[in-house]
Amino acid sequence: MSILIYAETENGIFKKAAFEVASYAKGVADALGTTVTAVTINATNASELGKYGVQKVLDVTNDNLKTFTAKSYTEVMTEAATQENSTVVVLSSSADSKYLSGLLAGKLKAGIASNVVKLPISISPFTVERTAFTNKAFQQTTLTTDVKIISVSNNAYGLVENETSAEIIAFSPSNTTDAVEVVSVDKATDKVSIADAEVVVSGGRGLKGPENWHLIEDLADVLGAATACSKPVSDMGWRPHGEHVGQTGKPVATNLYIAIGISGAIQHLAGVSASKVKVVINTDPEAPFFKAADYGVVGDAFEVVPQLIEKLKAFKAANS
Repeated sequence: MSILIYAETENGIFKKAAFEVASYAKGVADALGTTVTAVTINATNASELGKYGVQKVLDVTNDNLKTFTAKSYTEVMTEAATQENSTVVVLSSSADSKYLSGLLAGKLKAGIASNVVKLPISISPFTVERTAFTNKAFQQTTLTTDVKIISVSNNAYGLVENETSAEIIAFSPSNTTDAVEVVSVDKATDKVSIADAEVVVSGGRGLKGPENWHLIEDLADVLGAATACSKPVSDMGWRPHGEHVGQTGKPVATNLYIAIGISGAIQHLAGVSASKVKVVINTDPEAPFFKAADYGVVGDAFEVVPQLIEKLKAFKAANS
């Protein structure tokens, strides 16, 4: 009766979310007196999960599963959960896992708690704490179903090393076909994806045009961050829609979110409110973002950002 997780990969490499889910599941397993089993799909190094407490890996290698489709991946996870007799399934809060969790709940007749931020408050009854109202409040949710699905909020639990030797078992699910055919996949070109980033540098209309986007990219390079943008920027075609963050775009839950030239529409603030530290640079001292920010600089981005980049470079050089 192990805890089951889905360890997400991209091009065969584990995403940071996979290790966070493994870390969280290990905490739950310790409380329940059981172990953690992971499902990997076309992963290149499944044994890496052992570093975070996974004791068994059901390793799937199948060309039909090279790209994610909710139905086929649900079939894999359903078969794995049934085989392992798992009563708790832990997923991340990625877009793929959100699609997966609903279908999986239907298959397993399970209750779901999404956006979970800490280990269960109680095991009996099984109660977790999650964010609600676009991260403006916390809610305690009790799951009473036999099978429970937990979706862990990104960057909420963190990575906890718990070294063990993971047993790798080839797993061949019986049903991997899907009526959906993936024709192509468009990906953002950032070195760091928004979903996996510890730091995100985001720009808005205050940049005045796409020709000035090098300010965002240069700061992101120094910080090892992903780049993002506000909705008007992607709507005007300055940046691809894959970089649009906010309530109507990609949600952001990073350790540091830097907003440059973004006034802070309510939809944008709602989508980035889960970030732990928010910094805003804007010429307008009345911009709504200043009320939500932890730190703010009232100033011209074309003057402030180059100075910030130089100071960060000097700091890194002095401490390397």
